[in-house]
Amino acid sequence: MAETPTFGRYAEIPYDQMTPEQQEGFKALMESRGRLPGPAKIYVHNPKLSKVMGPFGAHFRGPYSLNTREREIAVCVVNSKFHTAYATNAHERAAKEAGLPADKVEAILSGLTTSFDDPREQVIYEMAVCLTESRWVSKGLYERAIQLLGHVGATDVIALMGFYAAVSMTLAFYDVPAGAAGMAR
Repeated sequence: MAETPTFGRYAEIPYDQMTPEQQEGFKALMESRGRLPGPAKIYVHNPKLSKVMGPFGAHFRGPYSLNTREREIAVCVVNSKFHTAYATNAHERAAKEAGLPADKVEAILSGLTTSFDDPREQVIYEMAVCLTESRWVSKGLYERAIQLLGHVGATDVIALMGFYAAVSMTLAFYDVPAGAAGMAR
């Protein structure tokens, strides 16, 4: 195992030095992602987790109940909570590329209040802020979310936020800087 950190504080394991189980986890991540970005570079160390996180994350790359703009609203709210340079940098770009206005993306990432004209985007933003701030979900917010997103969409928002909370905390723990490349794979 490499002793010198290659991805933030984490020292990635060259493929030929992985255990057979880690190689299986690596293959599972590659099958679900096609590449090994961000926290997947770290998850490969834990083969059981790799086999779960790859397909779980793949669900959120679609097709599923949320569009790209909606996904990026929730992800940016989560990133604003955990102050993770790598994920924030990546998703600030992704949100703007998805067509979200720069001022709204920047407000979200700065923890400032913003709003959206699209009712689905607005309710996703409100859900994400409410849940990341550990606030009580009012009956009105619940009813609007179910009306606009249905139970599938609402649970997709919640699970997406949980997934990105794990991503953000992993990247924060290993102090991965914005734009870190890690080992070439």
